[in-house]
Amino acid sequence: MSLYVLKRVQRLRVSLDEAWSFFSNPTNLSRITPPDMDFSIVSDTPDEIHEGLIIEYRVRPLLSIPVTWITEITHVKEPYYFTDEQRIGPYRIWHHEHRFDKIEGGTEMTDTVHYVLPFGFIGDIIHSLIVRRRLIRIFDFRREYLRDKFGEIEQN
Repeated sequence: MSLYVLKRVQRLRVSLDEAWSFFSNPTNLSRITPPDMDFSIVSDTPDEIHEGLIIEYRVRPLLSIPVTWITEITHVKEPYYFTDEQRIGPYRIWHHEHRFDKIEGGTEMTDTVHYVLPFGFIGDIIHSLIVRRRLIRIFDFRREYLRDKFGEIEQN
């Protein structure tokens, strides 16, 4: 069993408050998820996250097989970061920190995901064959959507 880390940084042409408003609204998650994943929120959700919020989703991450995914928002410090953790779903561990920092001309957004797959060494093999590339593709889709929506500041 291995602990994997996926980290992405993107500088967006949007104020810190506007970035927070977009990312802290759970309904926007479907906009930044590739359409082929057929992502939908099942539970009632507020317009803004808060600590302790439980969100239930249906998603088809691989081979169009539907999966129930339940996450909890475990930490919130508006407008700087929030963390979601999987409670039920395809991973043994999923810990996703969303961080927002004001920079000249906009906001730097950093996603850091720590995750572990089930099934021990078999999970590690599945990671190298399928999961790693799939997660990269999901976050690439997200990057493109956000670039189109807000504009992007070139990173040095």
